[in-house]
Amino acid sequence: MAEMQDLFSLADAIGAKLIARREKVAVAEATAGGLVSAALLSVAGASTFYLGGAVIYTSVARDALLGKPAAPAVSMPPHEERALILARDLREKLGATWGLGESGIAGPTGKTPGRTVVALAGPLELTRIIETGSPERRANMFAFAAAALRLLAEALE
Repeated sequence: MAEMQDLFSLADAIGAKLIARREKVAVAEATAGGLVSAALLSVAGASTFYLGGAVIYTSVARDALLGKPAAPAVSMPPHEERALILARDLREKLGATWGLGESGIAGPTGKTPGRTVVALAGPLELTRIIETGSPERRANMFAFAAAALRLLAEALE
């Protein structure tokens, strides 16, 4: 599948940089469904930079896996705040250099299908809104995973 190969290519470059910098990453994904973690784990030597990840798809999972409910949005719209909280919380829990979070709606239904927010917490904090304009669930999942990996790659440049 071409989409997965694209994710593998992004992950290879990220893995090499994380290894060279001796940095670690933790991943909290929602609508990407584990694709970010799968791509990073495909890299030889992943155990030197990948501390762990979770698919935080519901508030029940968030509360159980992160141990606390997400705080309400303060300065950003709720989806941006949620993605950043996921990134921060898993980074802190696992002691990673970087926390990568993602939260949105893959589709085909929902208020805003094809929309997610990717967030990065660490030495640098970044968020990006990703809108595909498509209700195609699987295509959106790959687009969201690629966007999350690109955000991490950008921070590592």
